[in-house]
Amino acid sequence: MKELLIRYQAATLAAFQQQRSGETRLGETLQFADATLPLADALRLAKAAGVRYVLLGIPEDIGPRANFGNGGADLGFQAFLKRFVNLQANPFVDGRQILLLGEIKLQDLQQQSVALQSQDAEQLATLRSLCAQIDERTTPVLRAIFDAGLTPLVIGGGHNNALPLLKALAQSSGSQVNAVNLDPHCDFRLQEGRHSGNGFSYASALGYLNRYFVLGLHELKNSATALAQLQQAGAAYCSYQDLYLHQRCTFDEAVAEAIRFVDQQQTPVGIELDTDSISMMPVSAFTNCGVSVREAEQYVYQLAKLPQSRYLHLAEAAPAQHPAGLAAGMSEAGQVLTALVLAFIQARNK
Repeated sequence: MKELLIRYQAATLAAFQQQRSGETRLGETLQFADATLPLADALRLAKAAGVRYVLLGIPEDIGPRANFGNGGADLGFQAFLKRFVNLQANPFVDGRQILLLGEIKLQDLQQQSVALQSQDAEQLATLRSLCAQIDERTTPVLRAIFDAGLTPLVIGGGHNNALPLLKALAQSSGSQVNAVNLDPHCDFRLQEGRHSGNGFSYASALGYLNRYFVLGLHELKNSATALAQLQQAGAAYCSYQDLYLHQRCTFDEAVAEAIRFVDQQQTPVGIELDTDSISMMPVSAFTNCGVSVREAEQYVYQLAKLPQSRYLHLAEAAPAQHPAGLAAGMSEAGQVLTALVLAFIQARNK
């Protein structure tokens, strides 16, 4: 298990931890896993010490590129950390409940993927094979977190990582799971080799995913095949056009509709959010026709209040895709990802 994960320690934050006399930053109050123990034991020890949430990064952009998308999602977790750890430590969030576990060890796969082009059929097949290897490395780490009774907050990488999340949760709970996804894409593409556009179709076909609701689906950004598969799987959605063009319902009403669809007593629920859904966000598939950050926060907040919500997954943030450059992208992506994580934690703590 250990070789699948780069475990962070307090010294890891030194490169971007800001200090100011008379103030304590949130990063100074976070918990870290005991590096001398097997992961399962370290997580159990953390839970016994009062930890509830586990921050885990997935630094890869292989999944989006294997789906003919842009790169850059490998920097999402670093953008988040630079903002999150420099928040003020105060009574609104208790850093002692948060374990900064680290990141999945993926540098070798990233390096193998650097020169690969999705336009070449052979290289595309290699990208999709590498994406499947990400699944294999990520699933056991997530399974250990769920088995310890902790809640993972997974940040970075493509939406391909919904599959290992759903698989790990289903295996840990011993049952199929439900999910809500704020996303212009349903990610229910053909099972044609792993990539960021078919995490949910694979999870459904493999028996991990039961009820699935897509909020903000864009009617013209999903293939007829994907929509047909979505329907056959018994999933539901409220489209972007339903919300903002036809005005069939308000955003809050759509969130309530999603909750009703997945709220099945003891069935675990995953909260998925593709940051492609947020207007002007630096992401793999940029849009200026999306939801606001405020709406995204409210989506997370309301779903997180469900007692059976078991994880938060924030995918596709790609700081390098910001029109003003990488530094602006790191700042903006970090702020938005931090706001969404705080929305989850504050909802759960209430």
